[in-house]
Amino acid sequence: MDIKHLQTFLTAAETLNFTQTAKRLDYAQSSITAQIKSLEEELGIELFERLGKRLYLTVPGREFQLYAQKMVALHNEMIQQVTGLEEQYTTITIGAQESQCTYRLPTILAEFKKKYPQIQVIFKPVHTREIAQELIQNGELDFAIITDTFISLPTINLMPLVQEELIFAASPSTVHKVQSTEFLNDLSNQTLLLTEQGCSYRNQLENMLTTQNHYPKQVIEFVSIEAIKQCTIAGLGISYLPKMVVQQEVEKGTLTALTAGFQMEPIITQLAWHKDKKMMPHFKFFTELIRNYYNQLN
Repeated sequence: MDIKHLQTFLTAAETLNFTQTAKRLDYAQSSITAQIKSLEEELGIELFERLGKRLYLTVPGREFQLYAQKMVALHNEMIQQVTGLEEQYTTITIGAQESQCTYRLPTILAEFKKKYPQIQVIFKPVHTREIAQELIQNGELDFAIITDTFISLPTINLMPLVQEELIFAASPSTVHKVQSTEFLNDLSNQTLLLTEQGCSYRNQLENMLTTQNHYPKQVIEFVSIEAIKQCTIAGLGISYLPKMVVQQEVEKGTLTALTAGFQMEPIITQLAWHKDKKMMPHFKFFTELIRNYYNQLN
């Protein structure tokens, strides 16, 4: 089975368009069609089907895609090993939520750069477990720090790090307008300042409020946790954030933690990476740094 045919198939499976595949690989479209046909004849199955004007992977095609990814990855690893290209691994790509990037990772990365100053560190925003899983599967992330409920994933290694404490917070001026132990019952008069949709703890909160028939007067959505915190301090509303984000402000008295009187499913910060990931020395060092740092938090 020709490795180039596998690479062509994987590109076509991603674009679902032979014309785009040909442009991306700098082949004639007829060559793309011929390579896919050759694979289908060798396998004795159809990898794609056309419905109307759109192209889709068949069920066997989707199964074959998983094996083709492994075969191409193994081929690339073989080439890198025998030609000495392993030295060109000079990056580590990490996905994480803003709160982890701001309040936890700087200390870890400072230690990492002392050991590996030549390694380039790349961050990508990851707001949900689903996004992290997709980016890890596609090879776009080496590691992801996921803050979500704990669910086993078949192709992903998960290292639980710490259970996060989430709290409601408000400015002193806002607290004067609400009884701290009863503010959920008076939520119809309050504004909630929340992270963007898809965030795990926002989803949990909204589901809980709906089941208990608590509906806020208004919800203001932010893409930045720091923006939520500053707007909370300014008295714009009540926020629901990881305690690490607002702990200093609560200790200083610029924010007050409110007691909600309910519990939700634990939110766990986890380190994730692909089970087939080759753990090179700088990757192993990074995982140990992460493990040691979060163990101190526990």
